[in-house]
Amino acid sequence: MQESKRVQVALIGNPNSGKTSIFNQLTGLQQKVGNFPGVTVDKKSGTLTLPNQSSVELVDFPGAYSLYPTSKDERLVVQTFVNPADPNFPDLVCYVADVTRLEKHLLLFTQVKDLGIPVILILNMTDVATQEGLQIDTGRLSRKFSVPVISVSGRTGEGLTALKQAILDVSEESRRPLADNLFYRLSQEEARLVTETQELLPHLSPYQRILVAHHWETLSGLSDQQREQLGELTSQIGFQDLPLQVRETMLRYDTFTPLVQQSIQQTRERGNSLTEWLDTILTNRLWGPIIFFGLMVLIFQAIFAWASYPMDLIDGGFANLSTWLQQTLPPGWLTDLITDGLLAGLGGILVFIPQIAILFLLISLLEEIGYMARAAFMFDRVMQTFGLNGRSIVALISGGACAIPAIMSTRTISSWKERLITIMVTPFISCSARIPVYTVLIGFVVPNKSLGIFNVQGLAFMGLYVLGILAALVAALAMKWILRTNEFSFLMLELPEYRMPVLRNILLTVWEKVKTFTLEAGRIILIISIVLWVLASFGPGNRMEAARLTALETAKEEQLDPEATSSLVASRQIEASFAGHLGRLIEPAIAPLGFDWKMGIALITSFAAREVFVGTMATIYSIGSDGDELTVRERLAQERNPLTGKPRYDMATALSLLLFYVFAMQCMSTLAVVKRETKSWKWPLIQFIMMTGLAYLASLGVYQWLA
Repeated sequence: MQESKRVQVALIGNPNSGKTSIFNQLTGLQQKVGNFPGVTVDKKSGTLTLPNQSSVELVDFPGAYSLYPTSKDERLVVQTFVNPADPNFPDLVCYVADVTRLEKHLLLFTQVKDLGIPVILILNMTDVATQEGLQIDTGRLSRKFSVPVISVSGRTGEGLTALKQAILDVSEESRRPLADNLFYRLSQEEARLVTETQELLPHLSPYQRILVAHHWETLSGLSDQQREQLGELTSQIGFQDLPLQVRETMLRYDTFTPLVQQSIQQTRERGNSLTEWLDTILTNRLWGPIIFFGLMVLIFQAIFAWASYPMDLIDGGFANLSTWLQQTLPPGWLTDLITDGLLAGLGGILVFIPQIAILFLLISLLEEIGYMARAAFMFDRVMQTFGLNGRSIVALISGGACAIPAIMSTRTISSWKERLITIMVTPFISCSARIPVYTVLIGFVVPNKSLGIFNVQGLAFMGLYVLGILAALVAALAMKWILRTNEFSFLMLELPEYRMPVLRNILLTVWEKVKTFTLEAGRIILIISIVLWVLASFGPGNRMEAARLTALETAKEEQLDPEATSSLVASRQIEASFAGHLGRLIEPAIAPLGFDWKMGIALITSFAAREVFVGTMATIYSIGSDGDELTVRERLAQERNPLTGKPRYDMATALSLLLFYVFAMQCMSTLAVVKRETKSWKWPLIQFIMMTGLAYLASLGVYQWLA
């Protein structure tokens, strides 16, 4: 293996083949997540160390069923594999197939093999095959397909040592010449096209040239001259896409189906599987939805109630650290910046890591078991009523974690209209960034009591999620009637077997998501906290000093104690600061909602990310205050309306704020992703106006009704 050029290995397979489990087993924590160049499709790559201690780059490609794509994910695979100049073009392909469903998974394998790239066939889930009494003749398969065949278990790690050795052996071989004989018999049109494009596409294998002929209109990397010649050539020889695709698919199945039947033996009679038995209950028209909503209640209870203990520990830890630093470090602006700016802002968001981890843990568990595909199947008919697709339920549920990957997941929806509607309404689903806001404000609206085994605040927490879901469905229904298209909608997916979850996969997913959330949110909060501290600690001219002297005179006249005097000085100085002036500027617009200028500052900053609201409030109420041992909620509870003397965060104001954050589009990153997915600023602009307008009207209505 050449040390100068790092070998790139592609991991390819059908959805639900266990490909990601093998990727996690091979790379562990030595992986990173990004996007393929120029597109918003997830790219997972990791470092794989081989038996000779050399390393290769392993790239986990999106799941695909064939090289004739129906989704954005599959189009990316085709785009990469027909273009040797693509930076992600692999030196070696590891094709993962579910051995218990081998016949269904070999269509894409034979297509990849015909590309002329070295291939290793990985038969995954051998532990399940053993339980079902299946015996696989890997030697026969290897001879018939002329590729190495390795049996592995992505769940237990069995066979991975042999797989690493096979990767080393194949990668050290010299690149094989492009194959002229394909796995299926070419039609006259295909044979003629292969011959006549030899000079036009000299660096491509015969099957790559056939794929280019099928997709020349959408593939990048072709020159205008090549496109023009391909268009003329396909028209001249009568190259018809759909009939030739159907013919190729049927011929491939006719060829490899007998090979599979000869290579797999059922050693004992197979009875009704656990999957079949569970599906009679979990996908039942009556019990299926009831069980689904029961699971959702459990998830929300876990998020709100079960995470309270680690949250209290983190919250107390930051409070103690802040107090210790104030007592240890010398007085001055740097100490104030660290304790009142950085620690207050970061503590206000990191305290919610337990809730976010629980959310990702439970969603990953449902995906790993195989339940999420059933949810898509069950709700397809309901989703169609609202102009959505069964796959939309996966995006909507994923939106409970983060709208950004949820919107990216819509690329599996083939209908443009259904995909666009799903993209537009997914941000209505309460994401993990809203959790900090909900958690802080629910305490002002709902008492902390129990209703049987349920926590009342936890039920209210779920109610906010339900409200977001209803808003998403109503908005989807409206867009269904506004957007007109002649596209025919259908749902095609494979329901995987129910399997024991792989703890390693779940923990890696939770680690990756929490790390991403923490680093991305932490970076934003760090910057905003510093900016906020500066804006709230300084003001125009000598107004800050004048505000301090005025507050001291007032405290002396009213004979306030030192703690009350400090709070009064802090309040007057923030009002005189740059931040106070900014809040005052927008206060007339938000006053009808029950919001004051301090909340206005938080609303502005939280447009960068919703979770910044809590960090902003923590920073504002920490500056100049001696109550640093208090939690954010306790600081908000002590805030008083200067006109009435009553708590600022009463029922009306807190509920108004909650509704605003349920409906408002306050995530610039989501808007950016929507723009990239729709290739236009039109749709994110409509989305922003629609959601923020609804948020304003809902907050206005509830505050004016309750106040």
